[in-house]
Formats: sequence, C-alpha cells, structure tokens
Amino acid sequence: MEKKKYYVNVGSGEISQVKYDNNEEFIIHATEDEVIFLREKFNNMHDAGIRTFFRAHVPIMSYHNDQSNDSYDAGLQQAYQMLYELGDEQAKAHIKDMGILGDTHM
Repeated sequence: MEKKKYYVNVGSGEISQVKYDNNEEFIIHATEDEVIFLREKFNNMHDAGIRTFFRAHVPIMSYHNDQSNDSYDAGLQQAYQMLYELGDEQAKAHIKDMGILGDTHM
C-alpha cells in the first residue's frame, strides 16, 4: 500500500491529511492500514481516559492500583511508538527528546 502524509495531534486524537490550525504536532507517512491501527490506539486511549475520569471520583482507589490508568498509559506509549516509527525526522527527534519511549524502543 502507498504511504501518504498525515498530520497528527495526540491531544485531540486527530489524524488528517489536511494541515490546518494546530493539527501538525507530528507529521507521519503511513498506509491506510497503519492509520486505522493508530486511530484504534487513540480510541482505546479515549475510552481508558473516560474510565479514569469516573475512577478519579472514588477517593479510596490509588492511581498506581488502577487498571484504567495502566491501560491509558500503555496506549499512550504504544501510540508514541507508532508515531516514532512512522514519523518524519522532526517527529522522531521530538519524541526522543520527550523520553517517553526509553532507549529500548528506538
């Protein structure tokens, strides 16, 4: 499959072939299947985020013992791993500077 250029904003979960506003947080080159897989990662993070919102209102449950938080964190790391693999040089440098993946994932 042919790779196309996409603009990605992790905060909003946006993946677009059209650059506008501030959607160019990361630029990737991906096939349609890779974009679908990345979209699934973002959707899973969104779902886990909603679960953590409701969990946050239960004061007796600590953050480090919460499956929803673990799911969100794992999804975020997996999304950044994909962005690193598919990203342009600027995206790779930015993710590397963030230190979110550690040395073993790059």
